[in-house]
Amino acid sequence: MTQNTGIYIDGRWHDGAGTIENRNPSDLSDVIGNYGQASGADLDAALAAARNAQPVWWRAGVQKRHDVLMSIGTELMARAEEIGRLLSREEGKPLAEGKGEVYRAGQFFTYFAAEVLRQQGDFAESVRPGIEIDVRREPVGVVAIISPWNFPVATPAWKIAPALAFGNAVVWKPANLTPASACALTDIIARQDIPSGLFNLVAGPGRDVGQRLVESADVDAITFTGSVPVGRRIAGSAIGNMPKLQMEMGSKNPFLVMDDADLDLAVGHCVNAAFGGTGQKCTAASRLIVHESVHDAFAEKFVAATKTLQVGHALEDGTQIGPVVSQDQFDQNLDYVRIGQDEGAELVCGGQRLERSTEGYFMDPAVFVGTSNDMRINREEMFAPITCIIKAGGYEEALAIANDTQFGLTAGIMTTSLARAGHFRANMKAGCVMVNLPTAGTDYHVPFGGRGASSYGPREQGRYAAEFYTTVKTAYTASGSPQ
Repeated sequence: MTQNTGIYIDGRWHDGAGTIENRNPSDLSDVIGNYGQASGADLDAALAAARNAQPVWWRAGVQKRHDVLMSIGTELMARAEEIGRLLSREEGKPLAEGKGEVYRAGQFFTYFAAEVLRQQGDFAESVRPGIEIDVRREPVGVVAIISPWNFPVATPAWKIAPALAFGNAVVWKPANLTPASACALTDIIARQDIPSGLFNLVAGPGRDVGQRLVESADVDAITFTGSVPVGRRIAGSAIGNMPKLQMEMGSKNPFLVMDDADLDLAVGHCVNAAFGGTGQKCTAASRLIVHESVHDAFAEKFVAATKTLQVGHALEDGTQIGPVVSQDQFDQNLDYVRIGQDEGAELVCGGQRLERSTEGYFMDPAVFVGTSNDMRINREEMFAPITCIIKAGGYEEALAIANDTQFGLTAGIMTTSLARAGHFRANMKAGCVMVNLPTAGTDYHVPFGGRGASSYGPREQGRYAAEFYTTVKTAYTASGSPQ
């Protein structure tokens, strides 16, 4: 593999129809490389190759699939520092987070390697004498994967690993902001003993390559992570061919801080949830809903903690918040700061561009107080190091505010009351509920996904992934009479 590439089709790297330049958001003078862009013909070739390779892979058997996935996962974990440094260089998250992401990506592959050997069917007695019934799962076929820039290795890993584990072929369109990470992961997969065409990388703009991919009749399933508007367009474009759809989209995650909470612990968890990964996480907490009796004390401690966060170059020691990923994202963030102020919210810290020793998209993390849940900054996903504090009169009001959203991905509460924690778990309308933990941070062996506009289709990760990546077959067999 050469550095300046971005297309892998039918077992070979290709130059593509053009290239894009990839720059380090921590240091705009640092050009990481130029990466290929697929044409429509490239995509068609990838789909044809995937269609041919898929049955070969399925017939290879469970031991082969286990061994390949285990090899991919083991190499990712062994090279977590190397690839994590590349990831942080192009995406901007602090190096510790970049390395952690790559290691976690390896765990996805090793987990699903084990799942390959745990696949078992069901046997049922027929209501008719002399008939046996077995229920089994088979591959869905060719899976199209469209992944985002904010977790450029982990998110595709948790899609690619189960796709391959359950016997499918893959055509992957990564985000154009992070092509180096996509190529690094592809290089590891490409060196495995797999059929040519089983795995294909087709980088390119969503309006061209992505649109053609989701409209293709050669795609049996589409898994997407990104924004709500794009997800809705994908669903509308794909429905004519009726593929399986799995979409993880927006969020507006609430974090409740109750009057009985340990405030210092609550502040630490809320800072982590709001600003980890520069706030560029679908699990980030951008609505901190605080009981009125502790509101002022919490806000004071939270703002003080926010001001101590070290914003800087992703690869520098001590950096806690890296740069925003791009100029477009940075401009959008500043727009939301202005929107919040125009709506009457009080900006108590942050919200400005920061100067560092290198030119980059560095933003001072922002905190709004005096906000209400009907403000745009509390209704729309900002995907930024910006969070809003909302005062609530009590637990019931806080829960009602938390549920007053079109989204429902993650939600958290800080409380020492077991009764309140149990009520929150039962009545919070979110796919992932955290008690005395940050909203960001999930495990790879259990289902992940949300409700409402946050998610559509079967859950990702864990054993629940089988619902999307397989199709169920019920087989009836006449057992005959004994001789």
